[in-house]
Amino acid sequence: MIARLIVRLVALLALAYLVLPLVVIVGASLTTTSYLAFPPESLTLHWYRVMLDDPSYVAAFTTSTLLALAATAVGIVLAVPASLAIARFEFPGRAALSAMLLSPLVLPYVVLGAALLQYGAAIGLVRSFAALLVGHVIIVMPFVLRSILPLLTPEQRALEEASADLGARPVTTFFLVVLPQIRSGIVAGGLLAFISSWINVELSIFNTTSELNTIPVKMFNYVQYTIDPTIAAVSAITIVVAAITIILIDLLIGLDMLSEPRQP
Repeated sequence: MIARLIVRLVALLALAYLVLPLVVIVGASLTTTSYLAFPPESLTLHWYRVMLDDPSYVAAFTTSTLLALAATAVGIVLAVPASLAIARFEFPGRAALSAMLLSPLVLPYVVLGAALLQYGAAIGLVRSFAALLVGHVIIVMPFVLRSILPLLTPEQRALEEASADLGARPVTTFFLVVLPQIRSGIVAGGLLAFISSWINVELSIFNTTSELNTIPVKMFNYVQYTIDPTIAAVSAITIVVAAITIILIDLLIGLDMLSEPRQP
């Protein structure tokens, strides 16, 4: 009994430690002072209005949202067949292919960004949404791939073979047998991919312009010259967006699906 209480106390303290910085950010965004202050002297939404009245912030939010959604969608579309090929088939270079697709997880994003900028300049694909999308797909696809591969166990292969023996076509087998087995991996990987794309600065900064900017790069550039509660308001909105995303996933799919084991 005492051990259980200690574990709960430690868990609550750890949770408070993680949540406290978020509370400070939200509180600082509501202050009436022209500088960051916590606790706020009094409450106001002035800095949110300042942010919304700035077209560059609205454009940056729009760009980041569209970019993260597009990169996640393309990453899922590419990662699903790639994971099936790696897990289900034997072919020369399979290990090398798997290592190459997962390599963005360990390579510094600055190195990837510089390499993509140099290669993109050679083919005329720079400083555009397409250039940003290519880079973001490269860095988010491994999250989806890494989440799906452990779910494609050899035991589940028997279900696919049974489906084929019963006369189901490969497409039918995929949607009725394979997809339900890897759905939790797609959701988990997609969530990680979206967040990774949304918060990325190192790779994005190589292909952004004054007109085409993502919100993390916008914030990075802003704090180099000015620090006021506007930056806290922007950060607070990103926190709310992340929280709403998680709540919607829990309501529509269920967070338990991300860790629920699949039985063959």
